[in-house]
Amino acid sequence: MTTQSTVSDVAPTNGKLKVDRATYLQKLVSLRPELDASAGWLNVIRDRATARVQELAIPSTRDEEWRFTDLSALLQVTFQAVNELAPTLGFAAIQPFILPEAVSSRLVFVDGRYDAALSAVDDLPDGILVTHLVAGAELIEQLPRYLAQQQGAEETFTALNTANLSDGALVWVEKNQAIAHPIQILYVSTATQPTIAHPRALVVAESGSKLMLVEDYVTLYDGIYCTNPVTEIWLSDNAEVNHTRIQRDSIEAFHIGKTAVSQARDSRYTCNAVSLGAKLSRHNLEVYHTGEQTETALNGLTIISGEQVADTHSTIAYTHPHGSSNQIHKCIVDDRAHAVFNGKVFVPKAAQLTDAKQLSSNLLLSPKARIDTKPQLEITADNVKCTHGATVSQLDSDEVFYLQSRGIDEDNARKLLTYAFAYEVIQEIPVASLREKLAAIVRTQQT
Repeated sequence: MTTQSTVSDVAPTNGKLKVDRATYLQKLVSLRPELDASAGWLNVIRDRATARVQELAIPSTRDEEWRFTDLSALLQVTFQAVNELAPTLGFAAIQPFILPEAVSSRLVFVDGRYDAALSAVDDLPDGILVTHLVAGAELIEQLPRYLAQQQGAEETFTALNTANLSDGALVWVEKNQAIAHPIQILYVSTATQPTIAHPRALVVAESGSKLMLVEDYVTLYDGIYCTNPVTEIWLSDNAEVNHTRIQRDSIEAFHIGKTAVSQARDSRYTCNAVSLGAKLSRHNLEVYHTGEQTETALNGLTIISGEQVADTHSTIAYTHPHGSSNQIHKCIVDDRAHAVFNGKVFVPKAAQLTDAKQLSSNLLLSPKARIDTKPQLEITADNVKCTHGATVSQLDSDEVFYLQSRGIDEDNARKLLTYAFAYEVIQEIPVASLREKLAAIVRTQQT
C-alpha cells in the first residue's frame, strides 16, 4: 500500500507554506520500507543512517554548501512512497533508452525497484557479477565492507538514501578481469503523482580489473517526483573504471544525487557526467585518493533552459604523492535558468608532486541566465603543479560573423558554436551509440 507523507508544521508565508526543514526530513524517512529480520546486516546500516537523519534537516541557503541552490520548491511538495506494486512495463517502453552495446549487461530499475524481466545479465564472463544487492548479498560476504562505507560526511540526502536502502545495483569485477562492453544501469521513472525514490548502486573493481559503466536516469512521463540516488565506486590497485552518468529526468522533477569514489594505488577513474533534465538537480561528486599514482578525469556538461536549476559540487581529495587529475566542467544556460558549479581540490602536505588541473567554462545564451561558479584549490604541499580557472561568456560575435561570412545564417551559426562548445565533453563518452544520441539531443535543444 502506498504511504503518503504529510507535513504538519507549516504556516502560510507570502502565499507559500513555510515548512520546518527538520520535520519535513523526518516525514521523508518515515516512508522507508521495512525489511525482514534476515537482512540483519542491512538493517544495521539503515538504522545507523536513520539515527544520522534525526540530527539533520533539509539544507537551506544559509548553509554554505547550498547557498546558491534554494530547495524551497522541494519543500512545497508532499511526496509519497513508491507503490510496492510497480507498474509492469514491456520492453518496448524502455527500448529507446537501451544501449545496443550493453545487450547482455543491463540492470533496469523501475521507480527505484529492480526489474528482472527488463534486465539482461545472464551471459557474462566468469569473474564479472552484475546483479542487484538482494541477490548479491547471498554471494559476497565482503559486501558489508563496502556498502555505505565511503569516506566523507554522510550529509542529509545521502543519509536519507541509506536509511531507505532495501535493494540496489551491484557490479563486482574480480581481480585482473575485464569486460569489453559497457554495463548499463537504467533507472526509469513512471511517476504520475509526487513520489520519492532512493536508487542505490555499489561498484567494486578489484586489483587489475577494468570496466565501463553507464548510469542513466530517464522518465516515461513529465510528472513531479524526486530521485535521490547514491552510487559508490571502489577501485583497488591498478583498476580502471570509465563511468558515464546521464541525468535526463522529467522537467518537473527533483534530482539530488551522490557519487562517491575511492581510488587505490595506480587506479584510473573517469567520470563523464551530463545533466539535462529536472526542475532542480544537484550532483555531489566526491573522489578520494587513497594511494600513490592515481589518475582522475572528470568531464561535466550541464545544458539547461527555462526555469531549471542545476548544481554540481565536486571534491577531489589527495592523500598520497604522484597523483593527477584533470577536470573540465561546462554549462550552457538559456532563458532564466541557473547553473551552479563548485569544485574543490584538496592537496595536503603528504600529496607531494600532485598534478591537478581544473577548468569551469560557461556559456550564457540569455541575458537573464545565471551561473555561479567557484573552482578552488586548497594546497599545503609545496612541490605540486596545480592550476584552476573559470570563464563565463556569451557567444563570440566575431566567431558568429566568421561563420556568416561562410554562408551560414546567424541563427544556425549560433547553434553550431553552441553545439561545438558542448561536444568537447560529449566526445569523451566511450560508448558510440550513447555519444551519438547525446549529440542529437544537444542539436535538438538548440533548435
